Amino acid sequence: MDGILTGSTLDATATAWLRDFEAALHGGDTAAIAALFAVECHWRDIIAFDWDLRTTSGAEAIAVRLAARAPRAAPRGFAVAPGRTPPRRTTRAGTEAIEVLMAFETATGPCTGVVRLVNEGGVPRAWTLMTALDQIRGHEDPAEGRRWQDVDWKRNFGGENWLDRRRRAVAYEDRDPAVLVVGAAQAGLSVATRLGLLGVDTLVVDREPRIGDSWRRRYHALTLHNETRVNHLPYMPFPKSFPVFIPKDMLANWFELYAEAMELNVWTGTEVTTGSWDDAAQCWTVTLRRADGTTRVMRPRHVVMANGVSTTPIMPDLPGLRDFRGVVRHSSAMGSGRDWAGQRALVLGTGTSGHDTAQDLAVSGAAAVTIIQNRPSLVVSLKEAQAPYALYDEEIPFEDRDLLATSFPFPVYRRAHQRITAMNRQADAALLEGLEKRGFRLNFGEDDTGWQVMYQSRGGGYYFDAGCSQMIIDGRVGLLQFADIDRFVAEGALMKDGSIVPADLVVLATGYEGQAAAARRLFGDTVGDRVGQVWGWDAEGELHGMWRPTGQPGLWFHAGGLAQCRIFSKVLALQIKARELGIAA
Repeated sequence: MDGILTGSTLDATATAWLRDFEAALHGGDTAAIAALFAVECHWRDIIAFDWDLRTTSGAEAIAVRLAARAPRAAPRGFAVAPGRTPPRRTTRAGTEAIEVLMAFETATGPCTGVVRLVNEGGVPRAWTLMTALDQIRGHEDPAEGRRWQDVDWKRNFGGENWLDRRRRAVAYEDRDPAVLVVGAAQAGLSVATRLGLLGVDTLVVDREPRIGDSWRRRYHALTLHNETRVNHLPYMPFPKSFPVFIPKDMLANWFELYAEAMELNVWTGTEVTTGSWDDAAQCWTVTLRRADGTTRVMRPRHVVMANGVSTTPIMPDLPGLRDFRGVVRHSSAMGSGRDWAGQRALVLGTGTSGHDTAQDLAVSGAAAVTIIQNRPSLVVSLKEAQAPYALYDEEIPFEDRDLLATSFPFPVYRRAHQRITAMNRQADAALLEGLEKRGFRLNFGEDDTGWQVMYQSRGGGYYFDAGCSQMIIDGRVGLLQFADIDRFVAEGALMKDGSIVPADLVVLATGYEGQAAAARRLFGDTVGDRVGQVWGWDAEGELHGMWRPTGQPGLWFHAGGLAQCRIFSKVLALQIKARELGIAA
């Protein structure tokens, strides 16, 4: 890298590359564009050049795509982003590069991005490029310092005050919302906040009685497994007094406070029962059933499914389970381990819920607890599991960390997680060896890419060890392989060797159906077929149907952890706003 910097500075090197990049784009010269990229190179575009999330790899493919889209996008003014983290040398996924936060404009509005330059033959060339729309011109986010410009300083004596306006807004007595958001947890609240500040009338509905109940009702011991420093919601970071790992009820209470503070329109105790798309009118007809038994038909132009990667619990029909005389519960409905003191429990599933449930039962006085493994699972210690968030330890502004977090095209992201997984395995060697000696079957994700890639592929299959792994190693929590069970019987599990493992309780930590299945159930097979897959990686390394257009107009999906919801709620809200303005199809 020093060859690039001789007689220059990092800032000058970055500025020169950006100048040449802009000139090549304006000239439409694919050869000139390709020459600016390294042998290995990737471009991730987040609705800056297209109204979609796309990743393109290879200099020629990138050049062709950029040249084709530049005339419409009209990109200009490429520069090192003023007031942000300056160009610096970093090592990402094992590759040393100059990392540059940049700013530019398109016909739509101001954009941001990140380019990483590597030295090839003494010449700086782009290894990774990410471009992202930041604002729609003329419809900027009022929370970005412009909210005082249109203030009416007169007081409205004798008229509506703030509370009157809020009550009228939430009631929807005289209008339908432009956007109906299904689900009032981190996904629904984050996108509703973004839309509200963009001036898009948005109603959030949730079938639970209170905001946050989708978290409150989960198993008693549940605490977030990633750190608070990563998990803030848009505009309102968690207080610094919050614990490193937030308990579920604390998080649920924060969601209530957040919705009130951000002036969100939320109807709790409200369930979507049916819905259909009107092609001619380009809107939905959606029936809502409220807790008091009344119904309301609304015609929003957009529906956002924000009911989580994990929606309806999966209750498999296991051989003989109907003959079991004890209690069968899904892990989401198990409650507290204290409720089962003195009982014998079998827990099916070795993901996070299965391990947490087994540990809760064991420490709460269950007579015996056995976890049943159906397929190999990834296990990483809670401390080592935070490694993917190392970016959030860097001494740079939080907004810059978020920008960098989105900037890794999938091939680089995948390689980084392979390196992290290898380091985790080394750090956790004693723990993993102990599990294997007990007969626990391990995996480390496809091609050893680790837990985060696994989460975005299938939504689970891993465990951050908060103590249960050692309990399995010590024998305090028993271990069975599902393949060794013949069937369930009245007394418990009948093994293939003829023995019976007795139980009073069977907990099914068997996961949840995904959002695509929920949409199909609500809107029918025609819509379900149009939507296709939701979640999991596509051929370019973007998530199917997530935060981007689907085959069904007016239907959007938003989900993930709190950090994903914070970051990509903006991406989704900008796309909906653009359609409301008629500048995107």
